[in-house]
Amino acid sequence: MEPLEPDVFTTHTKELSAADKQKLDEQNKRGFVPEFKANKLEIDAQRNWDIFYKRNETRFFKDRHWTTREFQELLEDQEDTGGDKRTLFEVGCGVGNLVFPLMEEQTNEEDNRRFHFYACDFSPRAVDFVRSNPLYDSSRITAFQCDITTQQVHEHIPSGSLDVCTLIFVLSAIHPQKFRDVVQNLCRLLKPGGLVLFRDYGLYDMAQLRFKPGNKIAENLYVRQDGTRSYFFAQEEVSQLFQENNFEIITNAYVHRRTLNLKEGVDVPRIFLQGKFRKKNL
Repeated sequence: MEPLEPDVFTTHTKELSAADKQKLDEQNKRGFVPEFKANKLEIDAQRNWDIFYKRNETRFFKDRHWTTREFQELLEDQEDTGGDKRTLFEVGCGVGNLVFPLMEEQTNEEDNRRFHFYACDFSPRAVDFVRSNPLYDSSRITAFQCDITTQQVHEHIPSGSLDVCTLIFVLSAIHPQKFRDVVQNLCRLLKPGGLVLFRDYGLYDMAQLRFKPGNKIAENLYVRQDGTRSYFFAQEEVSQLFQENNFEIITNAYVHRRTLNLKEGVDVPRIFLQGKFRKKNL
């Protein structure tokens, strides 16, 4: 997929066309997914992601070589670390599509020990793929399975030890009732002044409008055919989520992107939400 034009950053929610409104109205005609089914999706969430990685292995997600372009903080050296490495935690690492490209970039530079990486995923199978990657080096990266909505992560990473957390296309797969738990966990793990780098699906993204009736669990929350879930974020709610949990906003905006699939001749407008949030000094 090739970008057709530069990304547009805005804090304004997309204005819906008549066709967009009709699609959203159609989704509502059958109402929300029944409560028993919604509860089962929550119970089976780990199993559904494990099946996803069993079926797709390492082929589904592309390596995220764009992260250092969008987040310069991944390239900057920490001032006066006292000789210590900086620490980066990738939440929802999948099969390593962010962490391994970042490790490769750093290996090609003079300072190839810029970060020590932590990486976790909900799916044990995904973590197995990370650990079996030829680039996996336990002196540089620690990969482990955990549910980031629980206290499990604190068994693996000391409180107040992280410089950067990445939360990229992860929160959308978690039930909105647990968003606060995730952000509170990250706040506890970060040093004062530490950063959360966030990117996820924005409200009224093409993927949201494509859902058919019967797939809506709650407002802006949907279930895919494979049982995994996807939430679509409003800019204001993400700002509020982080501000209420001891973060200050550096940036937080919708990213409007148009890409073209030359092979299929499809013009695809996407909306993401991208933000940088800094833990306040208490």
